[in-house]
Amino acid sequence: MARLSYIAQILFTAATVAAFVYAMRTRQPSGRILEVPYEFRVPTSERVRERLWNPGDPRVFTPPVLGIGWSINLYQAAARAHAFLESVLERPKES
Repeated sequence: MARLSYIAQILFTAATVAAFVYAMRTRQPSGRILEVPYEFRVPTSERVRERLWNPGDPRVFTPPVLGIGWSINLYQAAARAHAFLESVLERPKES
């Protein structure tokens, strides 16, 4: 299991380096590589709020604040969890 974790770390590091090199060569500090979003601009408080707590964005998974992959829009995740729990708790019990 430790070997698999080590291989995953190497692959993630290689993907991050590849995305960074691609971003620097194309002079695009944000974008997508193999359909995975990347962001290498210095994070701003506005971008952090936009990606991590944005009631106006219906997506749960948003582009990253920094690096490659996705961030989680915590507002949407909490709203969906709340809606799910309400639907489960409001179901009438079957006899």
